[in-house]
Amino acid sequence: MYGREPTLAQTAREVVTKCLKFEYPDRIPRDIWMLPWAEINHPETVKLLRQRFPSDFSGTDYRYPPSGKVKGDPYKKGKYVDEWGCVFFNLQDGIMGEVDNPIIRDISQWKSAKPPYEQLPSGLELQKAITVINRSCEKTEKFVIANVCPRPWERYQFLRGTENAMVDVMMPEKGGSELLRVIHEFYLKELEFWTKTNVDAIVFMDDWGSQNQLLIPPRIWRELFKSLYRDYCDLAHSNEKFAFMHSDGYIAEILADLIEVGVDALNSQLFCMDIEQISKIGKGKITFWGEIDRQHVLPDKNPQMGRDAVRKVATHLYDPSGGIIAQLEFGPGANPRTTVAALEEWERIDRTFRSITR
Repeated sequence: MYGREPTLAQTAREVVTKCLKFEYPDRIPRDIWMLPWAEINHPETVKLLRQRFPSDFSGTDYRYPPSGKVKGDPYKKGKYVDEWGCVFFNLQDGIMGEVDNPIIRDISQWKSAKPPYEQLPSGLELQKAITVINRSCEKTEKFVIANVCPRPWERYQFLRGTENAMVDVMMPEKGGSELLRVIHEFYLKELEFWTKTNVDAIVFMDDWGSQNQLLIPPRIWRELFKSLYRDYCDLAHSNEKFAFMHSDGYIAEILADLIEVGVDALNSQLFCMDIEQISKIGKGKITFWGEIDRQHVLPDKNPQMGRDAVRKVATHLYDPSGGIIAQLEFGPGANPRTTVAALEEWERIDRTFRSITR
């Protein structure tokens, strides 16, 4: 029993909270990401997944007011302009495209970056927005994550283009630091708004890994970006919120740093890394918010691949006290049968481990 007292059935919010605090949740929390691609190509599977494996997470009913800069749909084929004025081109429906022509072609023009402060509520609208969000939190027993996702490195790339961004971070004295500061100040202001509400957590992201290494030297990452994420985590924790982060690719080199700055739950591509090494660094210190391999496992037509992958993750990262969320993404290329099999295996593992530890 590990000293755990019998409790009444826990709500989804309680299950997630206890998982994050390593306080023995009744079960492993679930979080399934459904991309528009899945809705378009596999609507019946999407319906099945939502019925059999309902997520323990929720967003809110609040949406920012429309921006005059926004044009098009981010998940439709063609051109899309976002709230910062960045222009994306998408080649297919169901996923988001890439920036073609960056707004800031020369870093000396960094002052031309215009964060969408106009979308953040103020005055009377601020209290109205908080009321809408708090009502959303009150009417659900799920764990509520704010409808916001700061992404300083990715936003920098959207504004400058990826190639330019890579050069800039190696020479930040030439304007890169100023642009990054502009981006970061806006995201802090945005998070300040959300942490005034009753949401359970905020989330931020940046894809930092290639297939087998960090995109930039770890030293540069620590100099330029580590403090930004610390600010986000500190803001969350000072307002009694949890801090969730997503980052694709190989990020083993900075996992200890993310734990140090206060990230409570990390969504990463575990199968890009050595899971045994990841376990030694982070098990018991951070909650692993998924995921199951989207590149090779979920697209495979053999459902056993999904079961084996889940068992591998559980073998190295599962603990009855918490620290793991059964998360996966049903997105481009994923095989429906393999996806369902992976979620079934999580249920099987949960029952097996708990029967042993009780």
